[in-house]
Amino acid sequence: MKKGDIGNIKISDFTYILPDEKIAKYPLSQRDSSKLLIYKDSKVSSSEFSLLTEYIPENSLLIFNNTRVIHARLHFTKVSGAIIEVFCLSPYEPGDYVMNFQQRGECSWTCMIGNARKWKDEVLSMEIDINGIGVTINAQKVMTTDNTTKSSSDVTVRFSWDNNDFTFSELLEVAGKLPIPPYLNRPAEAKDDETYQTLYSHVEGSVAAPTAGLHFTPEVMDKLTSKRIQTAEVTLHVGAGTFKPVKSEVIADHEMHTEFISVPKETIEKIINHTGDIIVVGTTSMRTVESLYYIGKKLKETPDIKPHKLAVNQWDPYSEEESADPYIVLRFILDYLEQTDQDQLISATSLMIAPGYTFHYPDAMITNFHQPQSTLLLLVSAFVGDEWKNIYEYALHNNFRFLSYGDSSLLWKNLK
Repeated sequence: MKKGDIGNIKISDFTYILPDEKIAKYPLSQRDSSKLLIYKDSKVSSSEFSLLTEYIPENSLLIFNNTRVIHARLHFTKVSGAIIEVFCLSPYEPGDYVMNFQQRGECSWTCMIGNARKWKDEVLSMEIDINGIGVTINAQKVMTTDNTTKSSSDVTVRFSWDNNDFTFSELLEVAGKLPIPPYLNRPAEAKDDETYQTLYSHVEGSVAAPTAGLHFTPEVMDKLTSKRIQTAEVTLHVGAGTFKPVKSEVIADHEMHTEFISVPKETIEKIINHTGDIIVVGTTSMRTVESLYYIGKKLKETPDIKPHKLAVNQWDPYSEEESADPYIVLRFILDYLEQTDQDQLISATSLMIAPGYTFHYPDAMITNFHQPQSTLLLLVSAFVGDEWKNIYEYALHNNFRFLSYGDSSLLWKNLK
């Protein structure tokens, strides 16, 4: 499908009535006791997530997003008493996540500002205590002409602190708040630090959890191993755009946020060599895995392409260019990694998956139930077709819990 066709899709066609009581404000005490909806061959049924492996064939490959949510919300109090929220979105200087988190003394981030009218040009400060040691953190707005990766509402903020014994990552852990979804309509609580992280999260960088993975427990992972179901990991650091509603009438006017992705060489090799079903855990894993196709295609067509041009644009799938073999293009990525002596592909994606999109790798996906008129619901619709309406109606009438802390689903691709 061409951009002109897909761009005219009306977001109003992807809505449903979601009563507030259906939104899970807190997770269940036992992660894998959540309900599991299964959609396969145009049939919908329900089970429990602890029984997930009963619905996944042997020799399947599950792909997880291993990102970890950071304490991205920093609250500074001015002398006047006004509270300014500085919401860290992505590292600016250094631009590399790992390097930025390891900085001592100073670093810069692209941020969203809450109560922005009350923050002029003054330096904001806060005092924190780390293991009995006092540290002062300062925040200052930085003027920049770099608007290539930021929306008009984003601001570059330079953070500085007076004790080089601590890294920025350590400061965030103490000074920041976990950015739970705004639709929960409650402040983050201490227990969210555990419940809003997946079991396998270990790469810091997200401002929202890849919530499809919140249902996995050690017991479920052991069952996967026992059934000889393979696993692999990718990283997509979820940005605030995941909560951004589609406010435009048609999706052509909606701008996707760009997000960091990293895919180990080993994961790419597993996808190439795998002979069974491929199942992605979450929409973020889906967008990461599908982005590989367009990156590989760029490398195939332009071997000497600059690394920053490998980033996937939201409209890349909807050009008029001829398609390529999805597994051959992955080999071009492996060649690129060999030539550049890298063990993982690092890039970015703003890929939009909407009805009309052609999927290249996954046979099924595990995902929660998403907000009306969201890009996540567009992705689900692209995967299962108009059946999404029956799926969501079933969930609404069978006491499924919705959104981040809600129940789960296993959706097999609609081949029609």
